Amino acid sequence: MDWFGGIDDTWLWLILGVVLATAEMLIPGYFLIWMAGAAFLTGLITALAPMPVPFQLLTFIVFSAFSVFAARRWFDYAGTETTDPMMNDRGARLIGSGCIVTQALDGGEGRVRLGDSEWLARGADAAVGTRLTVTGHDGTVLLVAPVEDGHIAGEPKALTQD
Repeated sequence: MDWFGGIDDTWLWLILGVVLATAEMLIPGYFLIWMAGAAFLTGLITALAPMPVPFQLLTFIVFSAFSVFAARRWFDYAGTETTDPMMNDRGARLIGSGCIVTQALDGGEGRVRLGDSEWLARGADAAVGTRLTVTGHDGTVLLVAPVEDGHIAGEPKALTQD
């Protein structure tokens, strides 16, 4: 069966494959490329064994579903290994760091300076200038606690002579 004024089905599937592959390059993500592959495969099968349009559509749907499912499972399984598991979790990276209160923690909430940034903080009441340690985070709010033994974790201890 010819569509669109006599264009052979095989060519239509190949054109659809090219359109989907081009769209994949223009649109972020890894979804349309698998459907483009299904369109190419459907075009190849249609060229080798002509079949009615409903079977062509069914072939395309089956190949699309299979390729998207297989690719999703593969990419979820493969993952990306890193030597820094907290790479994208800045709050977790700050745990143990020292900070200084810039807006008094009154009622358990205030602001602290850590490095060159100010953060919302939650913890025990503390006056401006008090040194605290980051013990965790809740979204963008740092959870802080008083410094133990006058020493902030990760900060070198002063050398003392006994």
